[in-house]
Amino acid sequence: MSAFDKKDFKLLAEYKFEPKAVHRGYAMRSLHVDVGTKKATQKSVSEDMKKRFTGGKGFGLKLLWDATKPSTTWNDPENEIVIAMGPICGNTNYPGSGKSLVVSLSPMTGVPIDSNVGGYFGPYLKFGGWDALEIQGKAAVETIVFIDSNAGIVRFYEAPAALQQDTHLLAEELTHAFATDEGTPDAKDLQSVSVVSAGRGADHSPMGLLNFSLYDKRRQGIRVKQAGRGGIGRVLRDKKIRALVCRFSGVHQNLNDAADPAAVQRIGLKLHREIIVNDDKQCKMRKQGTAHLMEVMNDYDLLPTKNHKYGQDPKGPEIASWVWEKLFSQKLPDGCWYGCTMACAHAVDHFLLETGPYKGTKVCVDGPEYESAAGLGSNLYVYDPHGILELNFYCDTYGIDTISFGTMCSFLMECWEHGVLNKDRTDGIDLSWGNWQGAVQVLHDMADGKRFGVLAGKGVKFLAEYFAKEYGADAQFMKDIALHGKGLEQSEYISKESLAQQGGYYLTNKGPQHDEAWLIFMDMVNNRIPSFENKAEALHYFPMFRTWFGLQGLCKLPWNDVEPADNAKHPEPNKVPEHVQNYYELYSAITGESLDWDGLIRQSERVYNFQRAFNVRQGRGQRKDDYPPYRAMGPVLEDEYLAREERYDKQMKEKIGIDPAGKSVAEKVRITREFRLKQYDSLIDAVFKRRGWTGDGCPTPEHLKAIGMDLPEVLEVVNARIAGRA
Repeated sequence: MSAFDKKDFKLLAEYKFEPKAVHRGYAMRSLHVDVGTKKATQKSVSEDMKKRFTGGKGFGLKLLWDATKPSTTWNDPENEIVIAMGPICGNTNYPGSGKSLVVSLSPMTGVPIDSNVGGYFGPYLKFGGWDALEIQGKAAVETIVFIDSNAGIVRFYEAPAALQQDTHLLAEELTHAFATDEGTPDAKDLQSVSVVSAGRGADHSPMGLLNFSLYDKRRQGIRVKQAGRGGIGRVLRDKKIRALVCRFSGVHQNLNDAADPAAVQRIGLKLHREIIVNDDKQCKMRKQGTAHLMEVMNDYDLLPTKNHKYGQDPKGPEIASWVWEKLFSQKLPDGCWYGCTMACAHAVDHFLLETGPYKGTKVCVDGPEYESAAGLGSNLYVYDPHGILELNFYCDTYGIDTISFGTMCSFLMECWEHGVLNKDRTDGIDLSWGNWQGAVQVLHDMADGKRFGVLAGKGVKFLAEYFAKEYGADAQFMKDIALHGKGLEQSEYISKESLAQQGGYYLTNKGPQHDEAWLIFMDMVNNRIPSFENKAEALHYFPMFRTWFGLQGLCKLPWNDVEPADNAKHPEPNKVPEHVQNYYELYSAITGESLDWDGLIRQSERVYNFQRAFNVRQGRGQRKDDYPPYRAMGPVLEDEYLAREERYDKQMKEKIGIDPAGKSVAEKVRITREFRLKQYDSLIDAVFKRRGWTGDGCPTPEHLKAIGMDLPEVLEVVNARIAGRA
């Protein structure tokens, strides 16, 4: 229980607003909070904004655009953190409906980042009558912003000096402190609070994340979900915000005020039944979560191993899904929002820590998800589940993205292998492959602000350039093996054998994150998209479709991690057509506005192109920004080629038209590289043409007009770029 009461928090300012009921998914207003001036104001959402931007990510990008300038950087006071929900968010009938979208200018990329996150904060904020929350300015003191959605009150508090910094303790203290105005809170009171925070690691690293909490009454403790990508936690800490706290009680079935509540319930029940009947036969999300992918990726040569050098290893079964299933607490409704029967947010309870400030303490570890198990496991050549869990826990509580950390640390380990790093340069930390104790020491040093920890936390783009300049490392080799795009570390799938997935990672607006397009199986395994035109069509449809989840406040997993039993009968089973129909019917049932398959894509296309124009406005969004490091495209080293020699030799003969016989490995590596670079250029040409962009990657005015995103300020930006004035 917390040692603090609300009376221990010094009140700096208070604002009162009339709580507003949501109508058909929208409140039609946003809340603007400036922590520098300690002011909270209400802003209207216009019908035009609703029509063009839909909600969630769309609202976040629009508000961020309006708040910033082309010259704004991530640590300027005017940069915002925007949390927006979308019209479907918060309904308790359809699984996966509790997501918020967080948008900010990224410390890692310099362009807008968006991150999809669970937890209770977004829905609780929405039910106070807000479609979005804008956080702007820089506080003079460590500040807590408290939003009471029932009473319509926003308060600014100074954080007590003794308040905890790390997430697992801070969120617990604040949940208890703000759960009730008087007396001792019970479980229901504690469930009414959600906290957004970042730990000590986010004070020092641009890969800092945001943790969104929920109170788990069965475990009688706090769980957290992450807005992990792009460093938004670093932005929060730069603003001297210790936490955002939202309180709401009274969740019930139709707080979205659906136009057709019976239809919402019918569509939800259909999916609930599907999950109950099919999940154990398909992905076992309710028992294993996304960790069910571990052995699948290893079997198909897609599990990142040793900095994405290899895609499989004989040790793979040591961290396969059945290992995690035994470690996860079972028979608990592990959803991150009410009513989600997918229940995939698993945890390992009573985990005994072996390192760091909490050594000897038993904690609850959220996850690992697949990305964490792969990034902190096989990619570091760590096949010890305990080591992965220790890294997972400290990443979360320190507020560090597991994906960026895993990819960064694997880069360090490869640099250690090649003699670029040694103990003198790492402050005594051994970064040999598989040494999770060394990796976790980097985390501890990052959180403590020590030299090497802070250096490592700057990310692989910075490190590759730094090691070449300061240590004389081969600059091209550093560039080749630094897995990032636009400054954002690549997530945890091997992309080198799938040209479409290279595009799915690097022809993105924010950097190589798998939430836009995961095309490896369609492309590499099933060969369903053989031509450049086929790939371009997939790299149009799937990013647009997946963007839609972020507009609405939805989780992607119920779309394709459980499928109708007869899904294979459809000509395009990868799209899971029956579930797509569920979505546009659900949207119509909640909002009262008709939507079909094409309309769904058009909603996303408007926002996707707006985000690209936003990148252009910030001086990016050019073709040169969309190239992968070569490790993401093909074999960098000779032994990397030899690991798949039969495959690569066959490709050389059949696809390139060159007989590999008699050629040295170095020569074959060069030939393969030249071919793959040309293939990627051809892919860019096809994708940009399909998306309605110029050859340099800028949306054309004609395309923006056709999709309804021809706002004067957007046209001004793209016309300037096309004319060569920007």
